[in-house]
Amino acid sequence: MGEDPGALWSHPQLAAAVFDEDWGAVFRAYRKLAGLSQSRLGERVGLVQPDVSDIERGRRQVTSVEVRQRIVEGLGIPSSLQAAAAPTATGKTPVASLTLSGPAPDEDLLARVTSVVGSAHRVDAATLDWFDELLAAHRRAEDQIGARPLVDVMRQQLRTVVDMYSGARGPLVNRVVRLASEHAQFLAWMAQDQAETAAALAWYDRSHEWALEAGDANMAATTLSMKAHMAWSGGRGGRCVRLAEAARWSAPGTSPGVQGMAAQMAARGYALNGEADSARRMLDEAQGLIGQASEHPEDEPVWMYFYDETWFTLQRGMAAMHLRDWRTAVEYITAGLDALPDEYRRDKTWYRACLSHALAEMGESTQAASVAMASIPDAAAIGRPHSWNELHAMAAVLLRRGAKESQQTIAMLREYD
Repeated sequence: MGEDPGALWSHPQLAAAVFDEDWGAVFRAYRKLAGLSQSRLGERVGLVQPDVSDIERGRRQVTSVEVRQRIVEGLGIPSSLQAAAAPTATGKTPVASLTLSGPAPDEDLLARVTSVVGSAHRVDAATLDWFDELLAAHRRAEDQIGARPLVDVMRQQLRTVVDMYSGARGPLVNRVVRLASEHAQFLAWMAQDQAETAAALAWYDRSHEWALEAGDANMAATTLSMKAHMAWSGGRGGRCVRLAEAARWSAPGTSPGVQGMAAQMAARGYALNGEADSARRMLDEAQGLIGQASEHPEDEPVWMYFYDETWFTLQRGMAAMHLRDWRTAVEYITAGLDALPDEYRRDKTWYRACLSHALAEMGESTQAASVAMASIPDAAAIGRPHSWNELHAMAAVLLRRGAKESQQTIAMLREYD
């Protein structure tokens, strides 16, 4: 039957297994239909081969929401089947049309954004300055504690910004809309960090629209670059390149840093597609732009605070990973991690997971396991699902290579799973 998603999920045996939440049966049927080994299926869902085997044999039950989400996303289970399979608190299945996809903009918020909110309160510049500072503080906090604790706070903060719209006058109107755009972009990033793809796209679309309304070219371009990042995360190199290029030409007058981010995202897409020459050309162009940005940091938007030579070094490492140049990847990621401040806890967790993966692919099993096991506590706390999945993929590489360190790594992952 091949791997056509429609053909796979239309198979009655597979659909019934999803409906029954019988993940062992799902694995067995999916592997048979797609022609996959247990190891290959495990790589898709962030599990090592022994775990796949235990689930198929009924020796292990999938009780973790995180593991279930990895299976759903890794196998591309259609939303219609997910809705049918998702249990409610009473044990009954919900009405599919009422199943929420995640923290996307709700109807009440969108209605208030697109209409005048009745209020007699006048907005002043000092109030908006305070909201700018508060948003910047929340961005920094997310670097340290991850997205999960901040999502509800930021949604309420955006509601407050939206409610200020009717009290704004003159140039303050654009400031309120710009502030709303920045909040929506941050919410999109946090949704993306939690693998809430539909919510992230909805927030990026809203942020882009507000940025255009406020005349904020830097944010308009940034939202397109972040959509390119989402395409890269989903393994769609061509779409990543197209969105990154759109970020460069569709919003004239952007800062060198914002242009450099778009160029670097295009490089990621080319690397993902194995186009080494194009990837390196775009990386060189991006490095020139980041050099310009570093000469005049005051001209860069506040949300670009992280974009510097250290961050760019890490991106070169990621491109090398896609090109399967493992030694170069290890060199760049190690150098970047050494220079990355400790307050970037979430990013450090992600790049350490990537470093462990590159080391495993190089055959440096002992070092790979050491880096991985040092990363597991933070990955479990603030690095789900992305860092966590990367560590599972690394463990699968060790196991496939027959490395003795694989069992110790797998045992620690199970402890935190």
